[in-house]
Amino acid sequence: MTNSLLALLARVDTPTVCNAIEVAQGKRGFNAFTRGTMLCSAPGEAMVGYARVARIQAVSAPTAPAEEIRARRMGYYEHMSKGPRPAVAVVQDMDVPNAIGAYWGEINTNVHKALGLNGALTDGVMRDLGDLPEGFPVVAGSIGPSHGFVHVVDYGTPVTVHGLTVADGDLVHADRHGALVVPPDVIDTLEAAIEQLFASERIVLDATRDKSIDFEEFKEIWARFENSRT
Repeated sequence: MTNSLLALLARVDTPTVCNAIEVAQGKRGFNAFTRGTMLCSAPGEAMVGYARVARIQAVSAPTAPAEEIRARRMGYYEHMSKGPRPAVAVVQDMDVPNAIGAYWGEINTNVHKALGLNGALTDGVMRDLGDLPEGFPVVAGSIGPSHGFVHVVDYGTPVTVHGLTVADGDLVHADRHGALVVPPDVIDTLEAAIEQLFASERIVLDATRDKSIDFEEFKEIWARFENSRT
């Protein structure tokens, strides 16, 4: 991923990336995105990076010996600290749909940011809203007050978050709309596809935003728009 593509992806929202992937592929039908409504700690921010994946649980206390739990926790943080950058943490909560343990709060978000991650995507719980660090958005399944018995189950194997399967190294884009995985075969053409998408959208937006048009004008505008897009 080039620096210019990275900068562009950081500026645009996830629906734009979703549409641009179809422009790059030359067809409709891209479906590697989350399902359902998600919540974002920083609605104006997007995260983009290569996934570092893990699974957690919190409803019940872990049954493994304390030393094993601590070792797994440190192994998790070591895993998050490695891999290609930029990176995002993608963590599946095994308790969903009954998740109660907020893994993503003031402490853990600051730790992950310090380890070089750009944000977190989870179907689990976040908390400490208002105290999370700037530049580290969390896109989560719910908000709650407690951490429960939250503990790491495993890391490094593919996870599923709101219907989206993510593996270590997948390029993820996420914001308040949800998340997606960018197919590897479009990365080289995605920047151009986004610019093409913007050009197509401007045909309609420049002609309609803060203006009044009649139906005949609309038909001509829409014909030009359809001819310009996938």
